[in-house]
Amino acid sequence: MNQLPRKIIDSKPTTTTEAKRTLERAKEEELGEFQRRTLDYASKFAKVSPAKAEKLVRELSEKHQLERKDAIQVVNTMPHYIEELRAILTVKGRIISGTQLEDILKLLNNYRED
Repeated sequence: MNQLPRKIIDSKPTTTTEAKRTLERAKEEELGEFQRRTLDYASKFAKVSPAKAEKLVRELSEKHQLERKDAIQVVNTMPHYIEELRAILTVKGRIISGTQLEDILKLLNNYRED
């Protein structure tokens, strides 16, 4: 059985939807057990399309000055409430105003695919 190589060629934070798209490009028989489980997880929990996810990450980074990895976490979870968003973004002790959190939620609501 041919499996995708395990050698790390490049590393960058990515959204769940991008991981799903990458794994879907491979043939089923090329995926190892971990990759199949990751694809299953990504299929169940991807919140928006890959194109929307990347655009949203870019907007969160540029308009709201979030680091890319924080913006990706927000996109992966797509929180509905300020408390959920605050829990994601205050990990580093950085305080984000209530107004900015509301603006981020409004932006997320524009991208939801519920």
